Amino acid sequence: MKPSSATAAAGNVIMTGIVFMLIGDMLFALNDAMGKWLVASFAVGQVLVIRSVGAFIVLGPMIARQGPGALFRVERKPLHLMRVLMTTCDVGLFYAAVAYLPLADVMTFYMAGPIYVAALSHFFLGEKIGWRRWLAVFVGFVGVIIALRPSSAMLSLPSLFGLAGSLSFALTLVMNRYLRSTSDTTLVTWQTLAALATGIAVVLLTGDWRQASMIDWGGMLLLGVVATCAHLLITRALKLAPASLLAPLQYTLLLWAIVLGYIFFSDVPDAQIIVGAVIIVFAGLFIFHRKNLKETVPEEAVPVDGH
Repeated sequence: MKPSSATAAAGNVIMTGIVFMLIGDMLFALNDAMGKWLVASFAVGQVLVIRSVGAFIVLGPMIARQGPGALFRVERKPLHLMRVLMTTCDVGLFYAAVAYLPLADVMTFYMAGPIYVAALSHFFLGEKIGWRRWLAVFVGFVGVIIALRPSSAMLSLPSLFGLAGSLSFALTLVMNRYLRSTSDTTLVTWQTLAALATGIAVVLLTGDWRQASMIDWGGMLLLGVVATCAHLLITRALKLAPASLLAPLQYTLLLWAIVLGYIFFSDVPDAQIIVGAVIIVFAGLFIFHRKNLKETVPEEAVPVDGH
């Protein structure tokens, strides 16, 4: 293949990853709004169980096509186990937070994902981060603190759930790059099984299982279908394009969260959440800009900043 053809092919692959990430983010926003609606009436454990069952509507044919044995052929098993744990924490903590907080508030915590990815990539992916991006990471954390509200509310359980969930999500993004040789079906199947097991354990421990209408059962099953499609798209996107390139696209989730939160729950973000969100977004976009700058222009034309 000629160099120009190879470059064009690589560009198409990356563009496909970007499109998959945008669609996946949109589906995640829909999943989040549906999840908030459901956990208002049903326990988190119950939602996790039925959501996981619904996920296998999508995963079942994919597992049959690749063969069940492929589920056990995974690279870096300890890291794979850690990823499963992090995705389970991400989902469970998100639903626990959104049950008490407006959708846009919780998503603001998740918008710090690119900030965490930049910091974690320095240590786990070997990406050298210079002082300008470290400053942006610090500013991003300031935005998180503002969004948390520097008061007694900062230590409220729902806020801490949202913060811990966003950290789990960021770790998942980093680990996806390490596990890109493992099939998407295998990765999403194991995280779905872990969510199912967690939901069953929570239900058994709390005894909280409520009667539901056919519409409610259908909503919980549909939640699993939408979430699985989103996970598959984003998992594939992270294999096609660098995490540092795709992470800023996560900011579209905040726009979707504000729109859907207003339409379905009449939630309007307060000034403090908006200020924190703006700081987080600008810090993340600066990190994205610096990385792109280092990779697309001659080194001597860029002020020294590490990578």
